[in-house]
Amino acid sequence: MNENSCSFHNEEELRDGQVEGVSAGYPPPCDKDNSALLAFRGIPISELKNHGILRALTAETNNGWEPAVMNTEVLRAQEEWEAVDSIQPETGSRASSDQPGQLISFIEALQHFQTVDLSSFKKRIQPTIRRTGLAALRHCLFGPPKLHQGLREERDLVLTIAQCGLDSQDPMHGRVLQTIYKKLTGSKFDCALHGDHWEDLGFQGTNPATDLRGAGFLALLHLLYLVMDSKTLLMAQEIFRLSRHHIQQFPFCLMSVNITRITIQALREGCLSRECNRQQKVIPVVNSLYAAAFLRLAHVWRTQHKTVSDSGFVLRDLEVLAKKSPRRLLKTLEIYLAGVAKGQASLLGARKCAGPQAPPSKDLTFTGVCDLPPHSSEGTWLI
Repeated sequence: MNENSCSFHNEEELRDGQVEGVSAGYPPPCDKDNSALLAFRGIPISELKNHGILRALTAETNNGWEPAVMNTEVLRAQEEWEAVDSIQPETGSRASSDQPGQLISFIEALQHFQTVDLSSFKKRIQPTIRRTGLAALRHCLFGPPKLHQGLREERDLVLTIAQCGLDSQDPMHGRVLQTIYKKLTGSKFDCALHGDHWEDLGFQGTNPATDLRGAGFLALLHLLYLVMDSKTLLMAQEIFRLSRHHIQQFPFCLMSVNITRITIQALREGCLSRECNRQQKVIPVVNSLYAAAFLRLAHVWRTQHKTVSDSGFVLRDLEVLAKKSPRRLLKTLEIYLAGVAKGQASLLGARKCAGPQAPPSKDLTFTGVCDLPPHSSEGTWLI
């Protein structure tokens, strides 16, 4: 066999080898950088990293291959690989309870306060109103009964939480804010703890901590209770819609803080002692009075066509009612919740006559209970 025939056969074998390589799924030897990228283009970046493929593709030498010019896609893939963290499988049991994005229940938030040291805040509380002279005699003869001894620690916890401020560095505090925001707006994403979006919920500024005067973190716990209890969530959403009415709008969260203040004052003055003694509980009674008072305010606001200029007078009448007839307010709440459970129309009538909604105005002049002059508890109150 001559030399030319040998050369011919060698070329034939080389071509056959190349065809077999392509049919077997391997890239042809030419233009290796583009063919390698095409082969792995559908694989997620995290998988490429885990298997070391990107490292091999972007290495300066790989089986003797050293491309003359670095392909832009290879360079971009290398940068992405540098930015990707190692993927660690995570089960539900391993997830941190303070992980951002997780909703928090009222019970979980309350347990946090039951386990941390609140001694510095407890020193500030005044559990009861100090009365002297005829006022003390009248209260002794005609006032409500004293709270049972076994319930006083629970009462003090409520008042102590009202002394605690909002700490943006505490993960639990952040989760409470995130839960309130998501439940009211329907958002699935976390939001910044400071920003204009809090004004949309009815805070006066971009930092909710500045609006908790007189109610402390208890104001946020009450909002959390309202949105996380399946029985009151619908009510919270309806009142929130009413607060965004184009004429009757009011700052929802700021109004809620004022209702928490009213509830705290009713507790301190002993107005809830009879009901707490009857139920042998304090926190559930305080929560229910808060929800009942908010429901009452919304009903008066809608039916009597109140606007934000009426806020101070509506809150003052609500405070008198909460102190004089807390049981009456609680009964109204029970009736409302029973109607919701049966699928009946809302007592607020928000579905029928809520009217168009408007973005919250920053020019609203809101008067809270702390901004009104002192008044006698014997004053007139709404029926």
